[in-house]
Amino acid sequence: MKQVVIENPILNSPFEEPQRYFKFTEDGITDEIIAARLVSQAHFTGPDQPYEKVQRALRAEIDESAWAALYSTTSYPFDPPKTGKIAVKVINHYGDEV
Repeated sequence: MKQVVIENPILNSPFEEPQRYFKFTEDGITDEIIAARLVSQAHFTGPDQPYEKVQRALRAEIDESAWAALYSTTSYPFDPPKTGKIAVKVINHYGDEV
């Protein structure tokens, strides 16, 4: 793996979600900065009418057939990354990350 010297470290706040990241490739870390993470799948479940809560949070109407696809705990099929690693973030209906 080639060594990369980072001359512009990213300083994210410890009190909020990171806003910027260094890009990783198959060869390792690069000095390229990405402004946001990409979410490839999101699913919503839980009690207390999550459909209405998501609509209120987004301040938008959500198509009911689209919601039916999101209201699930089953992932969509995807090709595994070459690294063999994926990241999963679970947030319960109280907003706690687990």
